[in-house]
Amino acid sequence: MGRWMFLLALLPACGSSTTTDQPWTVVANDQPSSLQSVWASNETDVYVVGGDRLDGTGPIVNHYDGTTWTKLDSTARSINLWWTFGFAGGPVFMSGTSGTIVRYQDGAFQSLTTPGTATVYGMWGADTTHLWAVGGNGAGGGFVWQFDGTTWTARTDVPADIVSSGTIWKIGGRSADDIWMSGTNGTMLHWDGSSLAPSTIPVEEGSLFSVAGSSARYITVGSDSSGAGVIYENDGSGWKSVLPAGGNLLTGVAVSDDQAYAVGQHGTILTRGDSGWSQDSSATNLTTQPLHGAFIDSTGGAWAVGGCFDNCTPQSGGVLLHKGNALKGAVP
Repeated sequence: MGRWMFLLALLPACGSSTTTDQPWTVVANDQPSSLQSVWASNETDVYVVGGDRLDGTGPIVNHYDGTTWTKLDSTARSINLWWTFGFAGGPVFMSGTSGTIVRYQDGAFQSLTTPGTATVYGMWGADTTHLWAVGGNGAGGGFVWQFDGTTWTARTDVPADIVSSGTIWKIGGRSADDIWMSGTNGTMLHWDGSSLAPSTIPVEEGSLFSVAGSSARYITVGSDSSGAGVIYENDGSGWKSVLPAGGNLLTGVAVSDDQAYAVGQHGTILTRGDSGWSQDSSATNLTTQPLHGAFIDSTGGAWAVGGCFDNCTPQSGGVLLHKGNALKGAVP
C-alpha cells in the first residue's frame, strides 16, 4: 500500500475525473475457460468472449441484454477468442487463434477470410469500413490487417523487426486517422490516415500489452523486462511514464473522458484520479486471477475480464467483474 501512497504524492494533477459510485463486484467466477475481452455499446448490450470450453461447443461467447445472459455459438471450434469489438446496432467482431475473425450480426455468425493464421490479439475500428486487426505468434510474425467492410488486407509497411520477431498486442483509436498500436519491445505504431509510423517507449525490452484513447489522451500499459507494471500517457506531446517502478504487470486498459482503469496480474485494478493512478480500493480481494482486458461502456459502467490465460493449457478460471448499476441474471 505504501507504494501507491507514494504514487499519489508523486504524480501531478491531471484534470478532474469522476467514476461511478458503485464498487466493483464479481459477476462470474470460475468459468470453464479464461475470459479475454468485453465490449459493450451500453449496459444492456454486452459481449464477453474467451477461450475454448473444451466441450465441443467452441470458445466462450456470452451476451447480456440488460436482463438475461445468453450463451452464443460462434461456430468456431478448437480456438481461443482473444478480443471482441463492435458497433452499436451491430455488427460485432470477435478474433483469436489461427487467424480467426468472426462477424456477428442479426443473430448470425459469419467466419471471415483473413490474410494469415497467427493469433489476432486485438481489433478496433472507427466504423464498419475502417476496421483494424493486429497480432502475431507471441515471439514473431507481427502483423496489421485492415478491413474495408468486405476484405481483410495485410499491410506491408509494418516494421521488419515486428514481422520477424515481434507481436502487436492491441490497438485503440479516436478516429479513422488517429490510431495507436502497442507491441513487444516497447513498440508503438501510429496511423495518421496515410502511413504507419513507429515510436519506441523505453520499457527495457518489455511489452506494451494494451492501448486505449479518449479525447484528452492515449494510455498504454504493460511491463518492463523484470515483469513490473508500466503505464505511459500521451496527451499529444509524446509518451510519458506515469507509474513509479514496481507493482504488478498490467495487461489491459480502458479510458473514457472521465474514467480510466488499468488491469493486470493478481486481480489488480488501478484507477486514474485527479492525483494520478492508484489502486481501486473497491476491487481489493475480488479475485486472484490475472485480468486481461477492460472496457467502459457508453453509460459509464466499467468491465474487467480475466482468468488463467497465459501459463495455462487449457485456459481456465474465467472471471468477469463490473462497476456500475446492478446486473440481472447469471452468466451461463
